[in-house]
Amino acid sequence: MLYLASQSPRRRQLLEQIGVAYTPVDVDVPEQRAPGESPLHYVSRVARDKASAGMAGLPADALVLSADTEVVLDDEVFGKPADAADATAMLRRLSGRTHETISVVWAVQGERAESEVCVSRVRFARLADEDIAAYVASGEPFGRAGAYAIQGLGATLIEYLEGSFTGVMGLPVFETARLLRRFGIR
Repeated sequence: MLYLASQSPRRRQLLEQIGVAYTPVDVDVPEQRAPGESPLHYVSRVARDKASAGMAGLPADALVLSADTEVVLDDEVFGKPADAADATAMLRRLSGRTHETISVVWAVQGERAESEVCVSRVRFARLADEDIAAYVASGEPFGRAGAYAIQGLGATLIEYLEGSFTGVMGLPVFETARLLRRFGIR
């Protein structure tokens, strides 16, 4: 039995898209980057912590899948915006620039724990203030790392993508399927 330690509707949708049956488990893990911690280590640690939290109360042989995705620009991790002003500031900083989106997926079963990493590069077009304001007013930036959703209206902001579309969404499908195969799930 596969358990998904995530509250993200996008991760659930992507697992369903590839035909993987799962049971969701809600986890609440602090997402705070430690001083001096690299963005990749931070994303991996949070995803691993989610998997560990998801194991609580489950049978010892349960397989728990978790993931974390963050937007990184100039070594700064852009999490989810706190409010409209924060979303606007993030989008202004991303405007006309290329950033990385780091997704790390962990699978944990008993003492066995393995992960996959997906790093994509996303370049935003130059955004006018009125475009940013309209996008923020749409409500889509909230609850999303970097204040945008590539699978929604946010796609209109993106000039170029190198890497994984689903990785930017929050669950890199290729890497997730490869990881699950190693645990016997096809």
